[in-house]
Amino acid sequence: MTNESSIAAAQNGFFGKLLKPFRPAPPAEVQFTDPQVVTPKYRYWQKRVLFSSIVGYATFYFVRANLPLAMPLMERNLGIHKQQLGLFLTLHGVLYGVSKFANGFLGDRANARAFMAFGLGASALMNVLFGFNSAVITLGLIWMANGWFQGMGFPPCARLLTNWFSPKQLASRMSIWNTSHQIGGGLVAALCGYLVVINWRLAFFVPAAIAFGIVIFIWFTLPDTPPSVGLPEVAGTESHSQQYKSRAEFRRFVIDRVFRNKYIWIVSLANFFVYTIRYAVFNWGPTILLETKHVKITHAGWMLAAFEVSGALGAISGGWITDRYLGGRAVRVCVVYMALAGVALFAFWKLPLQSELMTTGLLGAAGFFVYGPQCLLAVAAANLATKRAAATAIGLTSIFGYASTVLSGWGLGALVQRYDWNVGFAGLIIAAVIGTLLFIAAWPAKADGYDVSEARP
Repeated sequence: MTNESSIAAAQNGFFGKLLKPFRPAPPAEVQFTDPQVVTPKYRYWQKRVLFSSIVGYATFYFVRANLPLAMPLMERNLGIHKQQLGLFLTLHGVLYGVSKFANGFLGDRANARAFMAFGLGASALMNVLFGFNSAVITLGLIWMANGWFQGMGFPPCARLLTNWFSPKQLASRMSIWNTSHQIGGGLVAALCGYLVVINWRLAFFVPAAIAFGIVIFIWFTLPDTPPSVGLPEVAGTESHSQQYKSRAEFRRFVIDRVFRNKYIWIVSLANFFVYTIRYAVFNWGPTILLETKHVKITHAGWMLAAFEVSGALGAISGGWITDRYLGGRAVRVCVVYMALAGVALFAFWKLPLQSELMTTGLLGAAGFFVYGPQCLLAVAAANLATKRAAATAIGLTSIFGYASTVLSGWGLGALVQRYDWNVGFAGLIIAAVIGTLLFIAAWPAKADGYDVSEARP
């Protein structure tokens, strides 16, 4: 079979048909080569890609991170128990992780703009349906479906960032992009803290309306790859710019770069414990603050917003340190940050806090050090797998990350229901210790998986 016929067969097969609405944008008819033209155009598009993808991904949080603020009111008004709410979080998280992995494989070969817009629109629709229902089983099924569509948010961003920025730029740029987590999580926490006082269902209707508007924004502002707008491949990644049309050829590449890379497996396992801590605070934060610190729900929203804002600073600082001092070796920063995250949580748990300001400060410290590894794990996986398999590699880390909701969601809810929050916090400290040890095991990992002979910017 000729190369042309094998390409045609791949496009007409199941995988090709599945991707048909999302096929990568073809190269522009006019390709720029003059450096005086390419350089300013590249800078413009890099800024546009970074800004638009931040706005788009932050909005995914509006239709995902709204549930924790509504949980205390749902527990009171609908009679749902903590263990049931924890199960919501667990099933959503597990399906989200599986979706992020499956859609990572698809997203590596899909048009980033179409993929992201479809996922956000579908997730917004699930929020509308959730707000109109009260039956526990129906709510659970809808939130599981939302988890799947949420998994379509990150893969196109991974494709965009690894195609538009060089390996030596990726940690700092992705740390800036990572503020989308905190922007989205912080804004929706503050917004829903007020909406639930009126009616908990508004915490789903209003964010969904915002998300539908951002779908239009994404469609008109995001590009796909540099060649799709007439620009050359980013320097340092040219030999990995081939679009693998053959499914078998692409599969072999992914197996070699992702599944046979021991360091990607180690950081994936470490991600389990990073996300155990992150989502324990993120999902149970309002409940913890209400039950152990006795703060008002509106204040809890702002305190969690501080957790997110501090997390943004932690991610940016971690990315800057990685690129400036460690040559892209992101795992080494994760060792220090993960250990300090455990210290901050221990202080929050044990210190007799008498003021909301002190409580907010320690929550902020925890966010600062948790979001550093959360961001840099993706950087490490993307660089080790190269841009051709970046979304797949990050998807693998995400399976482990969101599998952690078995502990941070259902597990923590059941544990606290039976015992108390002291036992729950002890478990989180143990998770921080194990995560730190795993990062130490990945210390020798190279900065990236690109060939040594390639030109590096």
